[in-house]
Amino acid sequence: MSETPPPLNPRVREVTERIRERSRETRRAYLERMHGQAQGPARTHLSCTNLAHGFAASSAADKEVLKALRGPNLGIVTAYNDMLSAHQPFERFPGLIRHAAREARATAQVAGGVPAMCDGVTQGQPGMELSLFSRDVIAMSTGIALSHGMFDAALCLGVCDKIVPGLLIGALAFGHLPAVFVPAGPMPSGLPNKEKARIRQLFAEGQVGREALLQSEADSYHGAGTCTFYGTANSNQMLMEVMGLHLPGSAFIPPNTPLRDALTAAATRRAACITALGEEYLPLAHVLDERSIVNAVVGLLATGGSTNHTLHIVAIARAAGMLIDWDDFSALSAVVPLLARIYPNGSADVNHFHAAGGMGFLIRELLGAGLMHGDVLTVAGAGLERYTEEPWLSPEGLAWRDSPSNSGDREVLRRVNDPFSADGGLKLLRGNLGRAVIKVSAVKPEHRSVQAPARVFDSQEAVLHAFRQGELSRDVVVVVRFQGPRANGMPELHGLTPALSSLQSRGHRVGLVTDGRMSGASGAVPAAIHLTPEAACGGPIGRIRDGDVVRLDSHAGVLEAEVNEAEWNRRQTPGVDLSANGFGMGRELFGLFRAHAAPAEEGGGVC
Repeated sequence: MSETPPPLNPRVREVTERIRERSRETRRAYLERMHGQAQGPARTHLSCTNLAHGFAASSAADKEVLKALRGPNLGIVTAYNDMLSAHQPFERFPGLIRHAAREARATAQVAGGVPAMCDGVTQGQPGMELSLFSRDVIAMSTGIALSHGMFDAALCLGVCDKIVPGLLIGALAFGHLPAVFVPAGPMPSGLPNKEKARIRQLFAEGQVGREALLQSEADSYHGAGTCTFYGTANSNQMLMEVMGLHLPGSAFIPPNTPLRDALTAAATRRAACITALGEEYLPLAHVLDERSIVNAVVGLLATGGSTNHTLHIVAIARAAGMLIDWDDFSALSAVVPLLARIYPNGSADVNHFHAAGGMGFLIRELLGAGLMHGDVLTVAGAGLERYTEEPWLSPEGLAWRDSPSNSGDREVLRRVNDPFSADGGLKLLRGNLGRAVIKVSAVKPEHRSVQAPARVFDSQEAVLHAFRQGELSRDVVVVVRFQGPRANGMPELHGLTPALSSLQSRGHRVGLVTDGRMSGASGAVPAAIHLTPEAACGGPIGRIRDGDVVRLDSHAGVLEAEVNEAEWNRRQTPGVDLSANGFGMGRELFGLFRAHAAPAEEGGGVC
C-alpha cells in the first residue's frame, strides 16, 4: 500500500458524516459517561475488604502483585462451554492468559462467564425463541463481570451468533476500559457444503431418511472450532477484525495450534500494554466510533455476511451512542463490491477463504479502493493498515508479514476491480408492508424479483405442514407473521430454507416475507426479512390475506401487497393468541424482554 492513502469513496464519506451528525448528541453523552478513569490500577479505589475478597483465591504470587497496586489486572469474560464446538477450545484459554499476563508483569482473572447458546442446536425448537434475547443477557452478564472494579482491561472470549455482539455491547458500558476480543478459530473442513445442502433438500422432499440426514450433518459439524460456513459466527469474526478489536489476522486461525496459542498470549500482552497504566491507553469507547461502524458494514457487504448483523451492528452502534439504520446499509451496499463467495454464497468455507488470502487480502483491497476508513484506532494501535498483515510463527516466534497480494483462488476471493458483484447484495425494501432487508448475494438474478399470490401463516411449523401436504406447489409468496421480537423473541426460520428451495428448484416463483429472522446461512430463495413494524405491533404484514398478490422486487427495492388502497386501509391485523409463546423451555423468564423489545431496525433487543 502506498504511503499516501487513497481518497475515501464519496458514498462512504457521506454515510459516515450522516451517522456522525445524526449521533452528535447521543455520542457526546456516551463519551462523557466514559470519562473519569482513575489514575493507576482500577482496584486502587477499592477498600481493603473489597480488595481482599477480590484476590482471596489467587495464587500467592498473584496476590502480591494485586496487593502492590501497581500492575494491571485483566478481566477475562468467557463464553466457554463444551457443547458449542466453537467455544470448547476456550477451556484452555484462562491458563494461557494467566501465564502470558504474568510474563507481562500483570495478572488476569476470570471475571465472569456469559451464557452461550447454540443456534444450530435450537434451530426450529422452542429454545430458539430465547436466542436473540440471549444477546441482551450476555451484555448484562458482561456488565456484572466487569462491575467489580477490579480490572484495567477486558479480554472477551466469544465466537458465535449473539455472543460476540452481546460481549461487545456489555463491554461498551465499560468503555473507559480497553477490550480485546480473543477468538478460537474454525473447525477443519468437513462434508462439502453443496452436498450438505443437497441432502437437506432430499430429506425435505422425503427422498432420504433421518439416518442419512444425521450422518450428513455429523460429517459437516465434526470437531472443535467454529462451524465453517459463513453464517453469523464467522461474520462476527470478520467484524471484530475490521473493527480493530482482534489482533491482526486472528479470525480464522484453527484452534489448539501453536499459532492460535501464540496469538492468545499476544492478545494478553497487548491488553496489558493498552491500559490506563501505560503510554498507549486505548479505551474501547475511543476505538469504536462512527468510522469503525462504517468499516463493519462495509466488511459485511464485501463478504456477503449474515443478515443477523442488520440487527447486531445497529445494537452495537447504539450501545456506543451512535444511531444507524437500514438506509445506511443500503447506501453502502450500492458502492461496495462483493469480493468473497463463502457458503451459502458459494461452495467454499471459511478455511478456503483464509487460504485464498483471507482477511488481510480483503482489508487491503477495501482500503486501497477507499471503501474503508484507514485512520481508525485499533487494539493494535493507530490505523487499519496493520490488518493487511497476517500472523505466522517465525524462528524467533510470533510475527506478522504482508498478506498475499493476489488471491489464491478467484472462485473464493477477488480483487476490487474483479468482483463477483458490483454491489454488496444487501438491499432495503420499502412499500405498504413496511421496511425489510433482503440478502441477494446468494440468490440468482432471475429469482430476485417475485410477484405471486400470498399464502399466510402464523408459524414455521404451519408452513412445513402445508409443504408436506403439497399445498405450496405453485408460484407463491409465503408470508410468516408474528415472528418478531415482541411476538415470540424473533427466532430464526432457517428450517424453511430446504422446503422453499425445493419449491424453487421445481420451477416455481417463490418468495418469503416475514417479520422474523432467517439464519445467517439463509440462501437461494429471495426473503424479505426483519419486516418492521411487526405484526404483534399492528404492522401491515398482518393485513395480508391468502391470495393477495405480493410484489417482492429487490431490484427496485419494493415490497408491497397489490391491494386496492381503500380495501387495504379497512383491514385490521387479526387477533392471534400468542400466550403459548410465553411458556416452556424457559420462555416464561423472558416476558419482560418480549414486552419491551425494540423494533428490528433499532436492534430488536432491550439493551
